[in-house]
Amino acid sequence: MTTQDPFGTRRLREAVLSAWSASPTRFREDANAEEDLRLGAYKDRLLVELAQNAADAAGSGGVLRLSVVDNELRAANTGTPLDADGVAALASLRASAKRDGGTVGQFGVGFSAVLSVSDEPAVVSTTGSVQFSAQRTREIPELADHVAARSGQVPVLRLVWPIEATAPPGFDTEIRLPLRPDVDQAALLASFRAQAPDLLLALPGLTAIEVDGSRWTCTDLNADTVQLSGPDGETRWLLRRASGKLADTAGLGLEASPEWTVCWAVPLDPSGAPRPLREDVLHAPTPTDERLSLPARLIASLPIEPSRRRVMSGPGVTEVLAEAARLYPSLVFAVDPMHRTALVPVPGFPRSDVDSTVRDLLIAELRSAAWLPGVTESLAPASARVLEIPSDDLADLLSDVVPNLAAARLAEPEHAHALAALEISRLRIPEVVVAVTGIDQSPEWWHRVYAALAPFAENDSTIRDNLSGLPVPLVDGRTLPGPRGTLLADDPEFLSDLDVPGLRLVHPDAAHPLLERLGARPAGASELLDSLQEAVERSVADASAGLMVAGLAHAVLGLVGQAGGRPWLKALALPDVDGDWREADELAVPGSRFLDVLADDSPLGLLDPEFAERWSADVLASVGVLTGFAVIVDEEPIGPEHDLADEDEWWSAGEEPNRVVAVRDLDLVADDKWPAALRLLALEPATWRALREPGGYTAWWISRYASLNGHPPREWRTAGASDLVGLYDPLELDLGDDLAAAAGVRTGLQVKDAADAADLLDRLGDPERVVPHGVSLRAHAALAGSADPAELDAPERVRVLSGDAVLADDCVVLDAPWLLAVLQPDKVVAALDDDAAEPLAELLDLPLASESAGDVSGGELVPWSELGAVVVAAELLGFDLPLDGVTVHDELTADGQRVHWWVDGERRVHAEDTPEGLSRALAWAADRWIDRHVIHALLDDPDPRTVLG
Repeated sequence: MTTQDPFGTRRLREAVLSAWSASPTRFREDANAEEDLRLGAYKDRLLVELAQNAADAAGSGGVLRLSVVDNELRAANTGTPLDADGVAALASLRASAKRDGGTVGQFGVGFSAVLSVSDEPAVVSTTGSVQFSAQRTREIPELADHVAARSGQVPVLRLVWPIEATAPPGFDTEIRLPLRPDVDQAALLASFRAQAPDLLLALPGLTAIEVDGSRWTCTDLNADTVQLSGPDGETRWLLRRASGKLADTAGLGLEASPEWTVCWAVPLDPSGAPRPLREDVLHAPTPTDERLSLPARLIASLPIEPSRRRVMSGPGVTEVLAEAARLYPSLVFAVDPMHRTALVPVPGFPRSDVDSTVRDLLIAELRSAAWLPGVTESLAPASARVLEIPSDDLADLLSDVVPNLAAARLAEPEHAHALAALEISRLRIPEVVVAVTGIDQSPEWWHRVYAALAPFAENDSTIRDNLSGLPVPLVDGRTLPGPRGTLLADDPEFLSDLDVPGLRLVHPDAAHPLLERLGARPAGASELLDSLQEAVERSVADASAGLMVAGLAHAVLGLVGQAGGRPWLKALALPDVDGDWREADELAVPGSRFLDVLADDSPLGLLDPEFAERWSADVLASVGVLTGFAVIVDEEPIGPEHDLADEDEWWSAGEEPNRVVAVRDLDLVADDKWPAALRLLALEPATWRALREPGGYTAWWISRYASLNGHPPREWRTAGASDLVGLYDPLELDLGDDLAAAAGVRTGLQVKDAADAADLLDRLGDPERVVPHGVSLRAHAALAGSADPAELDAPERVRVLSGDAVLADDCVVLDAPWLLAVLQPDKVVAALDDDAAEPLAELLDLPLASESAGDVSGGELVPWSELGAVVVAAELLGFDLPLDGVTVHDELTADGQRVHWWVDGERRVHAEDTPEGLSRALAWAADRWIDRHVIHALLDDPDPRTVLG
């Protein structure tokens, strides 16, 4: 059966064979050229060329299906079927079926890419089918010598034969490529799958590519966006396309002006934001080897070399790239304003010459086009300025002040590289300060500026430093260059009538915490009050000079109501009843109860009644105006500097105080008003605490200088102070024990200091006083060691055992009980304390009795254990007998006087052989002196009933 030849392949074969016969080298040239294309230019471009052919055939809506059937790669496509010109082009290594009016730079030699996998390619179409075959070429007899010369290597795509085959249903053409044994079919199909999505984007003539059952489609979502769908999901691409005719075709060898097309494409994420590319290649329209570093893919019908890998040089390329650059800003403008900078080529090393050229063109176009998001409108980057900090609020506020201000969010780090590439000027913080200096804006506007700057200044000291000159509006209408030294007040109500030079109060509508961070001082009532200290301290002098100080007085009192008092507020000038201005602490509120206890010549004045009526007593008291006795509190005193009466004396009377809590003006109380004054002090908690302050000034001064029935409180005792009977008279005033004690009225026998000791000695030596024996004995014990004798004068008279106050000249201080037997009671001073004798003798400047005592002799030393009654007494009382014995005398004398017991100079114990003598000797020797009377009774009657009864 004869195979039909609808495309005249016989004639084509004869022409080729004739050419090879006429020029023996032509065979070799064709074979070499084909090998160069297979191994070089078209290596790894099989799918690209198959897809390009399918797109050319379809024009639009084309479908390409790729599969391997019986070891044969099949590429079926829809579109224009094969015709004679197409067959001729396939069989011509240097010709193309495309006309000059077609796409720039496309050549028919691309079909040679099939040689990378097959030596027996065939094209099956609805209009007929052809085959190329290396094997059939080798079998042509007249080529035997050529085949032998090249060891069997022959051109494959020069001789074409018709074959009987039919395109698969639904397709118009199918290229069939029997695969050589060395082809890895799985790897080949895998590479097709990887390339399919990009080829759909690059070739608008195709809408679907299927690879071995996996299908990719390209769908137009709108005029600017397409969606690629495939096994791995969907991807959206934003597109911008343009077309035209080349104005300059020099060097292209074309008679007519070809059309050019340009397409920019960038993938979009699910939110619609662009996902810039990092690495890509130029697509012309299929991939080339021209590497690009652009954020978007460039697909352009550029003139390319026959290898389809490199762009040709010449004016045509320059023209198309320039058109691509002019189109690019429209792609940028099509995305959300805050994502536009992602499409700016960032600085870096160009990946190729084309990359360098396109990047420069794009930057130039992007700098001049109005696409950059501005505060009010899109801007051209060449004239735009971007804030140093990403504050939308600040940008809005500055938009009327700084022209061409870009959207503030462009200051975010992700935009930095784009801004640098576009050479956009940054508006630094110092420039912001300069821009707003000298402008007239409302306080509310300034507050919004501070609020916008605050988050960035909070944690950045450099920004805070650069804001040091930020203007600040004041309540008086001035605007200061910088917040330092200004005051921030929540409510300037009390300062409305105040005229204080140098007071710089921020307008309350402008006040913001940022100003405090920049050096402004917080000015709540407390801070505002402190800012007026200097004015307060000179207020009396200002009033004397004729200046108006009433506004200051009312402002201070109003602030004190919120902030409390200060020690220096006592200097505030206030009017008295006569209209004179005096310091606040020199005035009292009219009607105050404590005024009734002051002396008639008191220097205190009365506050103007109308002024006093306007302000509460608490507020007036806070500035020092007296509504009662004033209390001074100093937690860290450094000296007697509180203007208290006799403070120096108190300060030096004892240890330096750790704090001072004292009632002031005690020296102004009238002598006959002290009982009432004390009751007033007890009524007020502050003065009562001051009166009871341990070691405090108030009690110290009152006890010495107040007058109760003509005497200081310390010269009286309370009625219940029984250990002071005879020494101090009871206070007859009804103050109550607590108040009396707090005022210094004595409640018991205490010697606190040298003054107390001197007073007690005087009272003991007063012959007019009748002092009970027990009181004097306890008083002498309290005096012993109570004061430094050097601070006291020895008393002329002393209280002796007889109860009398006698001249001290011949008196002694009892220091041993046995000496009483030889001493006269009117010559002996004694204390109810065994250890008090020596310090008491030193204090009274008297000798000890033992210093002049005589000695004894004779007697018989007897162990205590040999004295039966003594043994019984010790056993009954439960103590051990002394180891030393006792020297027993029938009759014992000392200093010529009869005594019952004695201790000699060598500390030997002597006793008469009597219960009285032995009992005291035993009690002393056994250190049981307190039991001497019980021992005496037992020696007299050694029976248990003596102890029990």
